[in-house]
Amino acid sequence: MISKKSRNSMRLVRHDRIRRHLKGTEALPRLNVFRSNTGIYAQIIDDENKKTLVSASSLDKELKLKNGSNVEAASQVGALIAKKAKEANITKVVFDRGGYLYHGRVKALADAARENGLEF
Repeated sequence: MISKKSRNSMRLVRHDRIRRHLKGTEALPRLNVFRSNTGIYAQIIDDENKKTLVSASSLDKELKLKNGSNVEAASQVGALIAKKAKEANITKVVFDRGGYLYHGRVKALADAARENGLEF
């Protein structure tokens, strides 16, 4: 009998394949995106020192979002992560889409981060 693998397990396979080529360094950290049914999360990570430098999510109190799982929320999270990155003197990052398609909420977050000063 053929069993179908779950979407999340296939996403994790894609994410591992992407991560073989992406490394966050101190000079060029990695902007990671995680998307759930209820929200969207972004982190800027230095993989060499294994530290999260900056993080933002749709759950942050300063955003005051009613619905954290739509495109508008993702663009606000992108703007917030870019603002926090500027405060931490981070201007360039490597974008890690986390195995998700570059479409919808992930694209909205990336576009908003670019508009607010992050380069990738």
